[in-house]
Amino acid sequence: MQVCWTAALRQASKKVVLILVSWLWIWGTIAAPALAEDYDKDFLVRADFSNRVLTDSSFTKANLREINLSNSDLQGVSLFGANLESANLQGANLRNTTLDTARFVNANLTNAILEGAFAFNAKFEGATIEGADFTGVDFRADAQKLLCKSASGTNPVTGRETRDTLDCD
Repeated sequence: MQVCWTAALRQASKKVVLILVSWLWIWGTIAAPALAEDYDKDFLVRADFSNRVLTDSSFTKANLREINLSNSDLQGVSLFGANLESANLQGANLRNTTLDTARFVNANLTNAILEGAFAFNAKFEGATIEGADFTGVDFRADAQKLLCKSASGTNPVTGRETRDTLDCD
């Protein structure tokens, strides 16, 4: 009787180990969540972050002058107080981002989607916004007025006219 009990225990142990190894393999390679990156206060001048998934990352008060973020997924990202002077954000997804006090001076926002972003006190002087979608963006009236002066085009993803998304007259 002792021999049968030991054999059964060994067999059960092998199954438990196999299940555990399988679970760890699945968790480690398939179900592991993508972790947001923290670039707060980093110096990333002229860095190339194009075509990247950076959702929920933070670039708070980072120096991103001339950075390439074209065609990147930046949903939920914090760019609070970031310097994006002359940055390339062409085709970037900036939905629901925090852009408060960010500087987009001379930045390229062609075909970018900024839907639902919070951009109060953001600076957009000289920014290229052809085809950008500003649906539901919160910013100051003077910034809206400035953007309306150069607003043109239709966003290729959302199909919305830039002027309409800015509520230009």
